Order: sequence, then structure tokens, then C-alpha cells
Amino acid sequence: MIVEVIVDVAAYPIDRPFDYIVPEAFQTTIERGIRVKVPFGRRKVVGYVTNIKNESELALSKLRPIEELIDIEPVLSEEQLMLSRWLATETLAYQIDALQVMLPAAMRAKYDKFIVVQDSEKIQDENFQRLLAGRKRIPLSAINDAGLFRILKSYVAEEIVTVDTAVQQQVDVKKVRTIHIEEKEKLLQVKETIQQNAIRQIELIDWLIEHAGQSVQAKQIFEATGIQSNVLKTMIERGAAQETYEEVYREPTSPELQDVPIPEKLTDEQDQALHPIRQAIMDDRHETFLLHGITGSGKTEVYLQAITKVLEKGQEAIVLVPEISLTPQMTARFKARFGQLVAVLHSALSAGEKYDEWRKIHRGEVKVVVGARSAIFAPFENIGIIILDEEHESTYKQEESPRYHARDVAIKRSEYYKCPVLLGSATPSLESYARASKDVYTLLTLKNRAKSQQLPEVEVVDMRQQLKSGNRSMFSIPLAEAIRERLERNEQSVLFLNRRGFSSFVLCRDCGTTVECPNCDISLTYHRAHELLKCHYCGHEERVPTVCPQCESEHIRFFGTGTQKVEEEIAKIFPDARVIRMDVDTTRRKGAHERLLRQFSEGKADILLGTQMIAKGLDFPNITLVGVLAADTTLHLADFRAAEKTFQLMTQVSGRAGRHELPGEVYIQTYSPEHYAIELAKEQHYEPFYQMEMQSRRQFGYPPFYFFTLIQFSHEDVLKVSDFANRGTTFLRGNLSSNTVIIGPTAAAISRVNNRYRYQCLIKYKKEPKLTETLQQLIRMYRTDWIKSGLIMTVDVDPMSIF
Repeated sequence: MIVEVIVDVAAYPIDRPFDYIVPEAFQTTIERGIRVKVPFGRRKVVGYVTNIKNESELALSKLRPIEELIDIEPVLSEEQLMLSRWLATETLAYQIDALQVMLPAAMRAKYDKFIVVQDSEKIQDENFQRLLAGRKRIPLSAINDAGLFRILKSYVAEEIVTVDTAVQQQVDVKKVRTIHIEEKEKLLQVKETIQQNAIRQIELIDWLIEHAGQSVQAKQIFEATGIQSNVLKTMIERGAAQETYEEVYREPTSPELQDVPIPEKLTDEQDQALHPIRQAIMDDRHETFLLHGITGSGKTEVYLQAITKVLEKGQEAIVLVPEISLTPQMTARFKARFGQLVAVLHSALSAGEKYDEWRKIHRGEVKVVVGARSAIFAPFENIGIIILDEEHESTYKQEESPRYHARDVAIKRSEYYKCPVLLGSATPSLESYARASKDVYTLLTLKNRAKSQQLPEVEVVDMRQQLKSGNRSMFSIPLAEAIRERLERNEQSVLFLNRRGFSSFVLCRDCGTTVECPNCDISLTYHRAHELLKCHYCGHEERVPTVCPQCESEHIRFFGTGTQKVEEEIAKIFPDARVIRMDVDTTRRKGAHERLLRQFSEGKADILLGTQMIAKGLDFPNITLVGVLAADTTLHLADFRAAEKTFQLMTQVSGRAGRHELPGEVYIQTYSPEHYAIELAKEQHYEPFYQMEMQSRRQFGYPPFYFFTLIQFSHEDVLKVSDFANRGTTFLRGNLSSNTVIIGPTAAAISRVNNRYRYQCLIKYKKEPKLTETLQQLIRMYRTDWIKSGLIMTVDVDPMSIF
């Protein structure tokens, strides 16, 4: 028996299956989709069995045997193996990357090298003997001296020692020490054998008698009795109990948010939208639905009812949300409805927690997965529906290889399982809405709020007028008064600013110098809490200068606005206000999202200030005011999606107010009040915005009228990167059709990141039959030759940003 194995080595010549012989001992247990340990060159690596066959093109004498089966049963299903092949082709990724993205990081291999002594008598070098200290096996990392390395190489050549690779999983199954207490009669017999002066043993046996016949964790016994481990050990030796180590799951902390229950009775509009989804579920029909519902229209209840139907059929459901900050509230709602059938997968979980949640799914112990992008690969084998909430979000696109979009993967999986995909949003992406208007997707609409509340009153504040009237604060007078009113009425406010830090940049007023990152062509952001300037691209940090580094002037000031600066301003204007700030800086620590949201839901803060992580999904009854402090932050970016992103953010953040009994009010502060994205977001008028934006996209040849593929080149030498970019672009022009437009090569918008210069070219096309083949040829040239000179080239099909 022979198997084809994709080995855990991401390199171009190795991006194919390798044949291995299956030893007789493994032949009855080997299956497609299991992990194996195989010899590869001089080392041992993990591989994935993708095929089983009886013959090989190579002579049997040239094939090497599998060394070890890592899994007893497959970790990847037949559908996932097929999906990985599709993913590798579509995203132009290595096959190993496409396979590994489907598994939790904890299951990826950890490779440790060890020196193994074969003949200790032949080791004459004193330094090497001292290093071994009589041991037969030591880690290779113990050698950090060039001389010892030379000696090691000579010993390896003479086969006196060998270098062995230990392969193991990064995170193991968690086990706890469990004590199984004997019955009362047996315990009483043991008690009679204990001496009267053994007070701690008597205390313990009395506690065990009270809990006779039970199984408890050892740590519970220690906490309840205060005894030491050796006392318990003595009791086990006397026969009072038995101990085992039992497997347990690491349970992610579930936030207890003060939430308003979602009414299970559907409105007529919700019922109308749900009917075709239910029909597709009952008919086992693959169909993609776009649920376009205004904020607060009850899309979540439609999801819940659809999943209920799926569970009744004995099938499973995947629900994706774009932000970690949405997961606590969404998870709480799904667990309230479906209890222990829900698993959670998102990046805020530890590696162990993710692994355990994945195992619950793989073992069929849960039926619903709620999570961020990677949850699309949940190892279900009978999927009945896949739901993408806030489907327009750019976070559904993976930025590293394989560069997949969760929506595309969802549709591919649904084709296999013959089930519906439900895309939900108050502000669908133009691409999705265009497909729905052409009947590629089925459009469903919710035009009214579920509880018939009015949309919040939205006022656009022209900050140019505020400036003219002498108000230089970041708060306009109407917004400041509205916040003051909420504080008096004990109602809550949400303030949104899509920029973290204290201020955008530090500038010298005398010579105009901006303090920039030494590694990237970008200004450093000032962070007040630690008096540091930070680069949000490479992570560089430095102390804030007291004088200009160029002209040594003391007139160096902070410009722009960040969340820290706003927090400080709030403290000055509203000294009694309790503020919670949510941005990347305050949510770094594990569980910080849940903790901050729980505090806000319990009314322990008056104002929630944050970046885009608070712009959507949050649903708290006491929020009656939303303030957008700078609507222009995203509006004037050099990005063809700038207007779309601004409209989506403004509409989403406005929808946080007045979702329940209390009426809502929204203030949008901007220097461009006449822009159509701002004007139409004010009334939540999606269709007119869609028509205007599509007209602009058609005029300038942007998606969805054209497709884009972005190719980026980076190198430490600006001349080399320019040369390779020119060579790559010339190759593309010579191999693609004349209807395809190739723009560039040009320097990227941020031309240097982490001391690497960046160039790019853009392929723009309607139909290009030779695109995949040509890109594969370009990648082949890069991987076989160009990569040796230190070049990094990335290919991103349908990028979320082209700058």
C-alpha cells in the first residue's frame, strides 16, 4: 500500500504530493486526511495523507516508509481535502498552507532537534563530554559554540552521534488529576488504621466519607480541606481512593452581558424573509441569499430561526461575525437559544481553548459554531446553513497566504453540502448587492425595525462652521450639549473615532519636520499613556522628543486626534463622566473585550469611546446617543472603496442608538457635509448610495465592473525591487490579453515598511482566461530564481485595498 503525502515544508519544489510506503502495522488504520510523521531528506516532518493507492511511478526500492501515525482518525474530511485543493488553486498558495489553515494552530507541528549518542566510548573531546554530562540525549539548542558545532559535525559524519527530530503538536490535550473516592464502608475501615496523632489524615478521611462514591478533581479536595498533596497520596496508598488523569476541555469564559432578550415572534417582514431560506433548507438546495436589513431590523432573529430549522433536520450551522468585539454578544445570544450546542472560534481564545473548541466540533458534540473568519473551516460534515453577519466587512478577507475570502469559501462549502448561504448586512458590499440585482444571489429585505422604533435622528455637524465660530474643541457644541443631557438622564453614549493613540503625528512648527519611523515611510503615532511614539506597521517605539530632531526647536507639537486624546478631552469637559475606551491598545489582554463590554452593559460607564470595533453589532438598551467625531477619517483615503467604507461605518455606528424603548440621536461631525456618502448615511438610504457609487465605479473602471489582482514586490534594496517589479510587469504584459490593463509598476502608497521598499502593479480585467496560468508561471519564476536574491512577492486576487 502506498500513500500520497503533502509534507509540512512550504517551498516551491516541494509543493506536491510525495509517495511513501505504508508499513503492514499501519495498513488497517491509515486513512485519507490523517497526519503522519515521515522521513524527508535527513529530517522527520509532519505530513497529511491526501490519497491512498497501490502503485507508484517510482520503484518501490526508492520509496521510504511512514514512521508514525499521529492521528487515529482523520483530522481532515474528504470535503476539506477537496476544499484545500480548490483553495490552493484559487489563491495561488502552497498546498500545505491550504491544508493547515483548516486546522487550529495548536495542531501544527513543533520540531525539536536532539543530539543522540550512539557510541559514548568514541567521544574523546572533553568539552563535548562536559556538555553531555553523561546523558545519551540532549537538545541541539544546547550547543551555542562554533567549536562544539565543528566537533558535532565530525561526530555525525563518523556516526558516533546522530541528530534526531522530535515532532509533536504545539498544544496537548488538557488532563486533570481526578480522585475516585471509595464507598463508605471501605473508608471507615481505612479510618481505623490511621493513628490518632495523624490529624491531617483524619480530617481528610472524614471529608472523603462525606463524599463517598464520588469522583472529584484533586484541586477541589485541596481547596476544601487545605491539606497537602502528600496527605492525599497517603490516603490513595491506603486504598481510600484511586486517581486517574482525565481529559477536560478548556472552556472559554462566557460573558454575562446585560442583554435584552430577542423576541422570538417574528414580524411579518421577518417571516417573509425567512420563508425562502427555510424552503432552501428543506429542499437541500444550494442558494446564496443576501439579507439586506436596516440596523435594528431583526436580522439576528432570522438567523436564529433558520438555524432552529437546520437543527431540527439534524444538521449543523456556521455563523461568522467580522470582529472579536461582536463575538461576546452574539455568542451570548446563541448560547441562550441553543445552550451547549454552541462552540466559539475566534482569535482572542488561547491556542488550547481553540484546540478544545475544534475538538468539540470534530467529535460532533456541538451543532453551531459562532466565530470570526477562520471558523468557516469548522470541521462539520453535515452543514445545513452558513451565515455571514455584516458580510460587507473587509476582515472576512485573509491578508496572509492563503488569501481567501470567507464568503467565497462559504459558497464553495455550501455547494458541496447543498445548503443555503445567508449574507446579512444593513450596508451590503457593492459586489454582493450587484450580484443580487442580477439574480446571482437572492435578495431579501427588512425595511423596518423589528420593534417598529423610529430610526435615530441624525444631525450632520459642519466642523468648518464650528471653527469659524471659535470652537477649536474636538467636540462640536451640539454634541457636547447632547452628551451633557445624557449624563443628566443616566443614559449611555457611544463616541466613535476610527483612530487609536493620542494624536496622529508629531510636527515641528518651526521647520515642518514630522517625526517618522526609521524603518517605514510613515509618521509615528503619539501614545500618551506611556509617553511613546509608535509605528502601527512595524511596531517600532521611541521616546517622545522634547526638541525637534532636525532644527532643535522646542516648538514641537502633537497634531491630529486619537482615542487617547479624546478620552483626555472628555475628562476636562465632563469630569464626572465614566468612560470606557475600546481600541487595540486597551483590548490587547485576553478577555479584555468581554470585560469592557460587560462593564458597559451593566451600566458601569456613561460613555463608550472606541474605534471601528464598536461601530457594529452592539445592542444595548440604554444607548440613546452616538457621536461620530471625525467622519472624514476614512472618506479621503486614497482608496476606491473610501466612500463605501465611510457610508457603511456611518450607517452602522448610527444604528447603535435607539434600538429599544428609548429614542436615539446621532451627531456626525465632518468637514465634508455635502459629500453624498455622509448625506445618504444620515437617512440610511442604501439604494440611492448604491446607484451613485456604482455610477462612479463604472466611470473610473473599478469593481464590480472590473476585477483586480494586486502584485506586490518588496526588497531591502530599492533598485533591486524596482528592477524585479519591471521584470514582473513586462512578463505579464507579454502573456495576458490586450483587453487586460496592467497599471504600474509604481511605488506603494507606503513605499517602505520595516526597512523593505515596496513596489506594486495592478492587473485590471473583465475576462482574462489566461490569468491563473500566467500568474502561476510568474510565481514559478519568483520561487525558483528571484526569491534567492531576498525578494518577497505576493499575489492578491480580488484585494480589499489596492494601496
